Amino acid sequence: MRRVIRGLGIVFLLGGLGVLGWIGWQYFGTGIAANQQMGKAEETLREQWRKPAVAVTPEAGQPLALLRIPKFGADWEKPIVEGVAPDDLARGIGHYPQTQLPGQPGNFAIAGHRVTHGSPFRRLLDLNKGDQVVVETAGAVYTYELDGSPRDLTVKPSDGWVLNPVPGRRTAPTRSIITLTTCQDLFHSPDRSVAFGHLVKVSKK
Repeated sequence: MRRVIRGLGIVFLLGGLGVLGWIGWQYFGTGIAANQQMGKAEETLREQWRKPAVAVTPEAGQPLALLRIPKFGADWEKPIVEGVAPDDLARGIGHYPQTQLPGQPGNFAIAGHRVTHGSPFRRLLDLNKGDQVVVETAGAVYTYELDGSPRDLTVKPSDGWVLNPVPGRRTAPTRSIITLTTCQDLFHSPDRSVAFGHLVKVSKK
């Protein structure tokens, strides 16, 4: 009986250590790996921009722009990659492929993690109406101004209307907007916090 109890104790101990290890990897290990990948993506993008400009369709997982949010600090900069699959979001902030590109009429929609994989959008809910979001591409820098805070709008994963060219409407777009999405809370949740913004400035490079 003692051997059985001792054996069960060892099993539970190892199981507990395994769970703690998995949690540690999710919250810290993935962050280290993601930050390395994001750094490489930024380098790749800037190297591409130094070459003669060639219009290409972004491929899944490939960097297409750089994101800066001044409220997060002068040094805060993250790559935006094409796609929002788990592998894409592990490389940076993801662009929803069915939405428009930066500066185009319509909705340029992006998503990022609040926890794990570098947590690029960890502080997204700190943003307020009027805060700026800057997107740099090979040919221009686009400055958007938020119309509201992401903490004021929560949607279900099935609420695809937020990704429409004109969110919530079935009409042709007449202006360029940005949509930022992330997890509603710091723990795993299917709900999404959303903020919309509109283009206020375009600076050609």
